[in-house]
Amino acid sequence: MRRNVPLSPTWRRSLGFGCALAGLALPAVALALAPQFQGLDEKAYLGATPSDPVSRLQAEIAAGRVKLAYDSKHGYLPALLKALDIPIASQTLVFSKTSFQHQAISRRAPRALYFNDDVYVGMVQGSKMLEISAVDPDLGGVFYILNQDAGSKPKLARQTYDCLQCHNGGMTANVPGHVMRSVYPQADGTPDLTMGSRLTTDESPWKERWGGWYVTGKHGKMRHQGNEAVRDGGGFAYLDRDAGANVTDLSRYFDTTAYPSPHSDIVALMVLTHQVNVHNLIARARWQTLSALRSEQEINKALGRPEDYRSETTDRVLASVCEPLLRALLFSRADALTDPVKGTSGFAGWFAARGPRDAKGRSLREFDLKTRLFRYPCSFLVYSEAFDRLPDPAKHYLYARLQAVLEGKDKHEDFAHLTAEDRAAVLDILRETRPDFARWLASPVQNPKTSATALTESPATGPPAKT
Repeated sequence: MRRNVPLSPTWRRSLGFGCALAGLALPAVALALAPQFQGLDEKAYLGATPSDPVSRLQAEIAAGRVKLAYDSKHGYLPALLKALDIPIASQTLVFSKTSFQHQAISRRAPRALYFNDDVYVGMVQGSKMLEISAVDPDLGGVFYILNQDAGSKPKLARQTYDCLQCHNGGMTANVPGHVMRSVYPQADGTPDLTMGSRLTTDESPWKERWGGWYVTGKHGKMRHQGNEAVRDGGGFAYLDRDAGANVTDLSRYFDTTAYPSPHSDIVALMVLTHQVNVHNLIARARWQTLSALRSEQEINKALGRPEDYRSETTDRVLASVCEPLLRALLFSRADALTDPVKGTSGFAGWFAARGPRDAKGRSLREFDLKTRLFRYPCSFLVYSEAFDRLPDPAKHYLYARLQAVLEGKDKHEDFAHLTAEDRAAVLDILRETRPDFARWLASPVQNPKTSATALTESPATGPPAKT
């Protein structure tokens, strides 16, 4: 039987003080508890000066080198997107009440999200602020708001604890990060929590994706949870996935002219699904590797060991944080497409054109969209600044594992989706487009305990061991 449970006053109050968003749907849960810094140096995060694209833009604005024009319809949004190199074609729309501005969000007034590889921007109709999140190469997710006030100089103001109530916990790999959630929305957009909700990643079955989101595009017989609200039928609650399938025009749901784009592109949603999870895993690998190395230095000093002594405990930490990242980079266990997918906004063309490419013109940003998301199954986020800034032990671990998998030495079932052609192509592309990987292949830097051979025997995916 259906249980229609309204939001309690306590839930509403706590949500009202929630994060000034990152760019993605927040979990519909009580947010009254303080953020937990598990395995994370709280002072290092809060006291650090960010070096992400948003903080760099704010420095340019403060110095007078960049000015954001105010648009009478959308405020600073168009100018901000242009300054951050975010295409309007990336627009995705969320109508579930899963943001701290939940009262202004509904099926007729969805929240708009825009993104590129490193930045997410959120806009709510009628709101006096824009919500921005950036992926900082050292810190993970960093959060900002921009007041929509034409009468004052625009300022991208950093937010901390309010946002971290949602964006630092189990759903973000216990680091400051982002959440992509699928819920069962009621007619007014309120999540029906009695029906459950799920994080959305590449592994999520299609039938469980994008509940509470609008979705435009063609996808054949595959079904998702987007576009529709929960209905009552004979006393039971259900979601009509057929009614929300293969939608290319959202005007039957709301006034699309109120937004910069009429789309909520399915290809953009698929990329968003992938990169949110990988961003969190990269940040987790960085924070926990640095923590393990600091602990090891202290123990080595106390025990009189050589400074470069590598303990088994540190190796287990590296394995525990790098193996999940490796599998996400290579789309292990990703839900396969059973029908072709085609977007509506032109996002796919914008995204694929950004390269880089090898001598044969191949790129990790090329789409497949017939049986899987990308033609070459390795994440484009290996080119991200966050990946670049991984500590050397973590990066060398990943390079050793990538080599083992791509050369066919690792026969684990998690990599069975990679054909011999896939492995060879990805190896060639990485060798030509990531110079440090090519240098590593020519002269690998390996600790004997973290060699590719040792790691493929028993990949570690559990929690890091305690020193």
